[in-house]
Amino acid sequence: MTRRTTLMLALLACAACSPLMAAGGHAGDVDPRIGTGGDGHTFPGATVPFGMIQLSPDTAMPDFKHAYKWAAGYRYDDSSIMGFSHTHFSGSGHSDLGDVLVMPIAGEVKLEPGDPAQPGSGYRSRFSHASEVVQAGYYAVTLSDYGIRAELTAGRRVGWHRYTFPKDKPAHLLLDLRPSIYDYPGKVLWSKLQVADDGTVSGCRTTRGWAPGRELCFALRFNQPMTSRTLYDRENDILYKGFKGPGNQPLDHDAQNGRALVGVFDFGALKQPLEVKVAISPVSAANAVANLDADGKGWDFDARRAQAKAAWDRALAVVDVDAPATVRRQFYTALYHAMLSPTLSMDVNGEYRGPDHAVHKADGYEFYSTWSLWDVYRAQQPLMVLLNPERSTDFIRSLIAAREASPFGILPVWAYQGLETWCMIGYHAVPVIADAYIKGVRGFDADKALQAMVASATYAPYGDLADYMKLGYVPIDKEPEGASKTLEYAYDDWSLAQMAKAMGKTDLAATFGKRAGNWKNAWNPQTGFMRARLADGKFREPFDPTAAGYGSDFTEGNAWQYSWYVPQDVPGLIEAMGGAAKFVAKLDALFDARVDPAHFKHVEDITGLIGWYAHGNEPSHHIAYLYDYAGAPWKTQERLKQIMDSQYAARPDGLSGNDDLGQMSAWYVFTALGFYPVTPASDVYAIGRPFVGRATLHLTDGKGFTVSAAPLDDAHPYVGEVTLNGKPLAAPFLHHAQILAGGELHFRMQATPDRHRGVGAPPQG
Repeated sequence: MTRRTTLMLALLACAACSPLMAAGGHAGDVDPRIGTGGDGHTFPGATVPFGMIQLSPDTAMPDFKHAYKWAAGYRYDDSSIMGFSHTHFSGSGHSDLGDVLVMPIAGEVKLEPGDPAQPGSGYRSRFSHASEVVQAGYYAVTLSDYGIRAELTAGRRVGWHRYTFPKDKPAHLLLDLRPSIYDYPGKVLWSKLQVADDGTVSGCRTTRGWAPGRELCFALRFNQPMTSRTLYDRENDILYKGFKGPGNQPLDHDAQNGRALVGVFDFGALKQPLEVKVAISPVSAANAVANLDADGKGWDFDARRAQAKAAWDRALAVVDVDAPATVRRQFYTALYHAMLSPTLSMDVNGEYRGPDHAVHKADGYEFYSTWSLWDVYRAQQPLMVLLNPERSTDFIRSLIAAREASPFGILPVWAYQGLETWCMIGYHAVPVIADAYIKGVRGFDADKALQAMVASATYAPYGDLADYMKLGYVPIDKEPEGASKTLEYAYDDWSLAQMAKAMGKTDLAATFGKRAGNWKNAWNPQTGFMRARLADGKFREPFDPTAAGYGSDFTEGNAWQYSWYVPQDVPGLIEAMGGAAKFVAKLDALFDARVDPAHFKHVEDITGLIGWYAHGNEPSHHIAYLYDYAGAPWKTQERLKQIMDSQYAARPDGLSGNDDLGQMSAWYVFTALGFYPVTPASDVYAIGRPFVGRATLHLTDGKGFTVSAAPLDDAHPYVGEVTLNGKPLAAPFLHHAQILAGGELHFRMQATPDRHRGVGAPPQG
């Protein structure tokens, strides 16, 4: 097939699909390509809100030493696709998943993916972005080396494929159980593959990746009968580096066990598209078949695609935004990305796998996993509490259930598919639960939740909590990144105290309220920065406030970035820094510093620099709002404009850092609406300035809360007045209950800053 013919097929396919997606709803405003380039690490494929399936193209699955840039399996600047797999993280800073990779092939079958620099060396195919259709719940592309039009859509537990093959070449589908994102030799511990009499293909594989011993099972069916099939065990292969072994010797046609399984399913020349439906399960192949039977009925790809779009229209309908098209695209894509995780991790029979690797059963709720808690507690989970509190109930019940199944008796730290990775620091499931409870989310056992929170806060072996509880800080000569851990533990302690207080547990509230003051043990007034101490109480020397990375005092940051991390006691931090004027001056110094980005070349996650401020990483996310607390809200407005203009764009490289399971995107949504949760587990939002002319939040009790701004343009970047239901707000803070009551928050914008408005006292914790 010529390139011209291939392009014509792609254009016809795109033209045929467009009308289905054009009708009403906000799904049409979503552009999943945003974040697939640069450092965003998002995937462009098909999924539904919080779904178990993330069916997406993989352009590379490199070895673990080079996996960072391909954490989502796909990078926009790549030119070939090696297949379509069913599980992906969205915006993570670490890679794994990429399960159940399939590749349609027309003509000769090769069993290795090949070298992307050498077209034809393997089963991967080149593609053009001009042939891609990337929409919420749908992805399509033409595999130009085969002339195959590939289309993908998804349900909650089932991925749906439709492949249109050239009519003059035999059609095949290759299933490769070897590759995985974050790959390395020996990662696949075992896999099994079998074909039932009815043509159902099922199996499982166990890997020792980020979550060691993870088992993922699957079941797939075709709408066309197979003419033949061959199962291979390629254990002597060295993936991506060629093969010098016994050759392509098939071992069985019906079942195979091994560590390097490949299945090739043949269909002959097809006159109609091949459709494939794939279900997954974290428990068993039998459960995957049951998921397929329950959620994968019929063979109507277009109907399933319409259902995926409808699911996104319903989810995104919680906010109606009036803004220019580009801003709408950014806003709804950010909201879309904020609604991808945590993911459903439970089969139709209620079974799920827990952190003990055992099978458990949910009773009366859905079990969710994929918890990047160091990231999402800041804004992504508070956004769900505001917009989707019913879902938050299931999230919290899932966290509690995970704790009950944990061999260590604590809440998740960074978990996916039920299993723990122990990545990052803090015990940030605690503020997720406390924030929801403080803001009125119910439907979970609060006593069990509080017990789980205390268990996490007092588990001595974790992150040197033993010394933290004894000394009031984490000594750097006992535990790396001691300053960051001290600061983050202190905030988590405070959030626990807030929930205990709200539940009437006064003694517990007092205990953890006192621990919340431990941030002061990291403060060094001589240098004016947070620092790590040694076990003998002395600050570690020598000290460089610009030093970052493992081995320093801090986690993915330096003293310039972490010295603002006291969200539970900003007034206390202002006092420690010498008062409001000095506090504001130091904030200015942070943003206005001249910093060479190469300074952080050894720390992949520190990106999006404005001075020392690093918007591409989470420790900086609340900092621009701190001017509010020091009587300079006009500077918050100024910095937010600077961040929004430079750190976000409606392009594939439109995220300045890892989206981190929706945290970067949730920051954008809150900031566009004009307020932000600087201190989750309080009911207070700091007010910034809106970036949309009008937005209405449709709250769960039927009430609406509208944010409006006028005139909203680059000539009027500052706030002249803020009114709530027509009454001026004296201080730049808003309470959650005020939003839930409904009404309108209106911003009168102006050309020049008002240095006297909004200097009221900040709320006390």
